[in-house]
Amino acid sequence: MKKQFSPLVLIILLISVYAHAQKNQEINYDSDRTLKNEQRYPGALILSKVDNQVYFDHDGIEVWCDNAVFYKEANFFKAYGNIRMQQGDSVSMTSNYAEYNGDTEFAFASGKVKMKRPQTTLETDSLFFDRVKQQAYYRSGGKVTDTASVLTSTIGRYFMEEDKYSFVNEVVVTNPEYKINSDQLDFYSESGHAYLYGPSTIESETSTVYCERGFYDTRGDTGYFVKNSQINYDNRILKGDSLYFNRQNSFASATNNIRVIDTINHSRVTGHYAEVYRDKDSVFITKRALAASLQEKDTLFVHSDTIMITGKPEKRVIRGFYDVRIFKEDQTGENPMSGRSDSIYSDQQSGLTKLINLSARGNGKPVLWSADNQMTGDSIHLMSNPETEQLDSLLVFDNAFLIQKDSIEGYNQLKGKILTGYFQENELQKVVIDKNTETLNYLRNEENQLIGINKTLASYVEIFFEDQQIKDVYYYNQVDGDTSPEEEFPPNARKLDGFNWRGEERILSKEGLFEGQPEPKLTKIKGIPLPDEPEEFFDEREEDDLLLDRNSRLRPEVLKNRKEDSLKYKTEKIIDSIKPDTPIKVDSLKTATDKKEN
Repeated sequence: MKKQFSPLVLIILLISVYAHAQKNQEINYDSDRTLKNEQRYPGALILSKVDNQVYFDHDGIEVWCDNAVFYKEANFFKAYGNIRMQQGDSVSMTSNYAEYNGDTEFAFASGKVKMKRPQTTLETDSLFFDRVKQQAYYRSGGKVTDTASVLTSTIGRYFMEEDKYSFVNEVVVTNPEYKINSDQLDFYSESGHAYLYGPSTIESETSTVYCERGFYDTRGDTGYFVKNSQINYDNRILKGDSLYFNRQNSFASATNNIRVIDTINHSRVTGHYAEVYRDKDSVFITKRALAASLQEKDTLFVHSDTIMITGKPEKRVIRGFYDVRIFKEDQTGENPMSGRSDSIYSDQQSGLTKLINLSARGNGKPVLWSADNQMTGDSIHLMSNPETEQLDSLLVFDNAFLIQKDSIEGYNQLKGKILTGYFQENELQKVVIDKNTETLNYLRNEENQLIGINKTLASYVEIFFEDQQIKDVYYYNQVDGDTSPEEEFPPNARKLDGFNWRGEERILSKEGLFEGQPEPKLTKIKGIPLPDEPEEFFDEREEDDLLLDRNSRLRPEVLKNRKEDSLKYKTEKIIDSIKPDTPIKVDSLKTATDKKEN
């Protein structure tokens, strides 16, 4: 019975036969001299250059060399001297020695190996090349020269279809402007984009970047960093959940859980969004912004909607805008000082701090509390020692009003045009009120019994304090005044005109700086995912199915994967603290000023 085949089956059979023939395509060769030496090279042809180099051609790859040993039956050759391999127009390689198996399409090269691609050149001592996978691999140290940088590592793998290098172990990227050190780095040749995994640094003359996950555009000099990232400038350290960096503009921004540390002036600013301009020596920070000036004995905290710090280290100026709150504590915690205003200006060189009201957004006149003493006015100036930041004096301009809550009932009050206060060890010791002064005081005896209420008009008043309480009051150029028993002093006359006790606004602790404010809505951080673990470079093979040949220089055990050569950081085994919803898109990385949502 004659067997019939359908057209479809015939097509499948033909494709299978063609594919098998293609897979086992024989290596073609050309040589000026061809010899046999069965004793030294059994079953092999010895090919040599006379005028022209020995030439091999196999399925799109061409090889030139001075000498070769060709095992035709095994479809395998070993090449020596001035070797040049060419695969299409995109890959060329030179070396001193090479091997190639036409059946497995696997090559090995050693001795001054140099592989060139349109954007990069790879140099190493020995290189494995799998044409089926279109991958090259080295593990004895290598160097890749890019249009902008030079990259070196102990282990490297090149994926031709992705035009991607994956470097492991002692990875170094050297650029005229900076140097990158990393545990693991992926580099894309066409774009110059590098992805850093594990502890990594980017060092230059002006800055050092540290991260444990990051992206860097080696040609555009911009970066994005997450996971324990920070940027160190000459006198500032910037930390945050995510950092953006632009080297050309000397600009950096940070998002979420930010700290900007001034290493010279011993100050720190925190918040959830910040911009740093290194060349301008300026910092902008918002979203729960808090500046802390750290001294040996005292700490001054400034909180506002927005904080700006400008100037060289010796001339730093701090500005805060909208709902400014300050709190100053000492080591004892017994003499806190706090205040509120619409805006603040603090010059660290002169020690001058101004509490002022600049806009309609302000919630009233500036107010300052020193222990139980409340001072208000159109503006308040504080003078501190620039070295220790301990308070020296204060000035309250226009409509100055001092209120001290009496120990039992009522309020001691003093008002005038200008108030000057003097401090010792951060305690209010003396207050002078000048021009059109009015006072109202509750007078008590040594047993703290109320003996009367005094109301006096004068042009000039001095008040002395002991333990932050009014002890003595001296009137100069007294115009009018008397003391009346409590029962004879009308209750509706016990407050001077303009009286406004704001004790409920007083800040009693650092935590009180944020009282009544909602937690800021933080920007969702887009992380940088760890790379997927690629297939192992060397496939598992049977003992009689050699990747190269039994006549290879390399023992079969050399062509095995080693655990120490695999990726250290990969999605399969690492669970990161930052879980991205989607990978970061490089094109979406803009300067912080373009990110209006921040």
